[in-house]
Amino acid sequence: MIITVFTPTYNRAHTILRLYNSLLRQTYKDFEWLVIDDGSTDNTGNLFSKLISEHKLNIRYYKVENGGKHRAINKALGLAIGDIFFIVDSDDYLVDNALARIDHWFDTIEQEKERGNFAGVAGLKGMSSTRSIGTTFLGDYKDVRYAERTKYKILGDKAEAFYTDIIRKYRFPEFEGENFITESVVWAEIGNDGYLLRYFNEVIYICEYLQGGLTKSSLSMRRKNINGTLYAYSNLMRYDFPILLKLRYLLNYFRFLVYKYLR
Repeated sequence: MIITVFTPTYNRAHTILRLYNSLLRQTYKDFEWLVIDDGSTDNTGNLFSKLISEHKLNIRYYKVENGGKHRAINKALGLAIGDIFFIVDSDDYLVDNALARIDHWFDTIEQEKERGNFAGVAGLKGMSSTRSIGTTFLGDYKDVRYAERTKYKILGDKAEAFYTDIIRKYRFPEFEGENFITESVVWAEIGNDGYLLRYFNEVIYICEYLQGGLTKSSLSMRRKNINGTLYAYSNLMRYDFPILLKLRYLLNYFRFLVYKYLR
C-alpha cells in the first residue's frame, strides 16, 4: 500500500524538520509526503525548496492562501495518490516504525476480508513513545465506530489513518471568513455511516501542544469561527453518542449561539 502522509503547515519552519527527520527514519518506505503550506509568512517555502532538492523523500509541496487546516485537508484529498491518508501535523513527528505499523494493521483488515466495513485504523498519540495521550482499552485492538469511543474508554487525540477512497467522500464544510472547524465533525459522520476504525494500542505519533497551536487555542478558535462551531455541535448532536455527551454538545451549541448574538 502507498501511504500519503499529509501535513498542513502554517509558519512551522522551526519545527517541521523534526517531522522530516522522523520520515527519513521510517522503516516503511512506500509513502509520499504531501504538504499544504497554508499561507506561511516565514521561510517554509525556502526550506521545502531545499528539502525537495535533496531527493531524500518523495515530497509534494503546495502553497495556498491561508484558509485553515480543514480547507488544507479538503485540497489534499484531491491531490493524494496514496491508498491510505494519514494526517501528521507540522509540530509533531512519528516513531520510526509508525508507517510500518499502520500498514500492518490495514493488512489485518484486508486478510479478514472485512475491507468494506472499515474506514481505517487508529494508533495512539503520545507525549513520548511510552506515555500515551488520553485513555484506551485493554488488549491489542478494538473495532469501534467513532461514536462508541466513550463506551470503550478511547478518549483523547488518536492517530487516525483512513482509506483514501473513503475519506475522499467526506469533505469539511467551509464557511466564508472562517478558518477552523473541528475534525471530529467529519470523523463522526464517517462513523455514523456505519464505518469502523480498528483502534490499536501502540504509540506511533509523538505530539506537543505548542503555543499558537489549534489545541492550545481551542476556545478562542471556536468563538472566532462561530458558524463552523454551531454547525459542528448541531451535527454531533444527531449522531449516536452516549446521552451525556449529546447533552454536552447541546449545551455547547446554545452556549455558542448566545455568544454569536451577544458578542
